Amino acid sequence: MGQIIINILFILLGLFLIKLFLLCLFFCPDIKAAQKRDPAAKSFIEVILLYPGIHALVFYRIAHGLYIIRLYFLARFLSQLARFFTGIEIHPGAKIGKRFFIDHGLGVVIGETAIIGDDVLLYQGVTLGGTGLFKGKRHPTLGNNVVVGGGAKVLGNITIGDNSYIGANAVVIKDVPPNSTVVGIPGRITRQDGKKMDISLDHAQVLDPIKQSIDELEERIKNLEKK
Repeated sequence: MGQIIINILFILLGLFLIKLFLLCLFFCPDIKAAQKRDPAAKSFIEVILLYPGIHALVFYRIAHGLYIIRLYFLARFLSQLARFFTGIEIHPGAKIGKRFFIDHGLGVVIGETAIIGDDVLLYQGVTLGGTGLFKGKRHPTLGNNVVVGGGAKVLGNITIGDNSYIGANAVVIKDVPPNSTVVGIPGRITRQDGKKMDISLDHAQVLDPIKQSIDELEERIKNLEKK
């Protein structure tokens, strides 16, 4: 009996090592992206074993392959299994680029016709959702190097330009040009001098359009008082 248990443990260990090898082989860029973008990540192994965003991405890549060959039910089954274990729902029909990272992840929803470019970062509670019941392209397209803050909702067949940042809890329903920041409900655009957004997501550096408007009004009042 003891020998049987030992053999089972060795088999499980072998399967685990095979899994690690396959993850390192096929998902190395995504794992390295997680390490780069999350200062809490201490090691390569930690990211592989403990990051739900990576687990959801693994499920998605497999499900997307099944979706492409029209095994729709099996693809959706895997996506729902991933949702159960990670709290992240990615429709297998979505198209996701390289070095994609979901930080924390709980509550993230990515719709069927969403398109995501390379080096995109999503935080928890993000929704890339559709509007209406019509079929066809009804979910957002995110360019390269886009950051979407926690709780943000990007809805409809709109395009978010490269190097843009969607602020936490923003609701975006219109196209966003490249190198832009969007905050508020509904989302309002502020440019950051045409410079590329810093992927580190320093919230303290994000421009607030409401504060800008108030500052402009205060400046006008001061000028009127002087006159």
